[in-house]
Amino acid sequence: MKLIGRTLSPFVRRVAATLNLYGLEWEALPLSTVTDGAEIARHNPLGRVPALVLADGEVLVDSAAILDHLDSLAGPAALTPPAGPERRAVLRAVALGVGAAEKSVQAYYETQRRPEALRWAEGAEKLIEQARGGFAALEAMLEGGFLCLGRLTQADVTAVIALDFADKVLPALGKGRYPRLRALSARLNADPRVGGTRFAT
Repeated sequence: MKLIGRTLSPFVRRVAATLNLYGLEWEALPLSTVTDGAEIARHNPLGRVPALVLADGEVLVDSAAILDHLDSLAGPAALTPPAGPERRAVLRAVALGVGAAEKSVQAYYETQRRPEALRWAEGAEKLIEQARGGFAALEAMLEGGFLCLGRLTQADVTAVIALDFADKVLPALGKGRYPRLRALSARLNADPRVGGTRFAT
């Protein structure tokens, strides 16, 4: 399998970490949406990452769809339960983590990628507050060592990677906040299967 996209993207990174946690063999194709758009579009007509090229050449796009396939390969070891209340609990937390990541990405583009004369300060602040709301909700869920079910799930992987991304590109967003999420991040990133997927530069 080949994973397209740089792990600076929290959506690429959560796929990379899950591939590692499942012990699956894969190759990184760290293409950037900024400089490699035409090459990415060969695999995903939306020009977005991640995309996962399977051994038979089939291409899966969007991290949720990719993770659904990886869960089917993992069987009982899947980080998202297959059905019932446990699945709903994990997916609720995953949705908060994905939402916080999305708002962090949007805030990053609004404050740093958009030409300065076109930046919208009020819109950026709203995006930051939305991201903070998602992280605060996840923080409140962390009564024990994990977000759901008393064990590692996709909710933990996604939440930690979302916070890592926000800390990297918008450090003021989470500064002095979310101590329980940060403790979870430290634990998960101590595992090279997760920590080894951090973006290098």
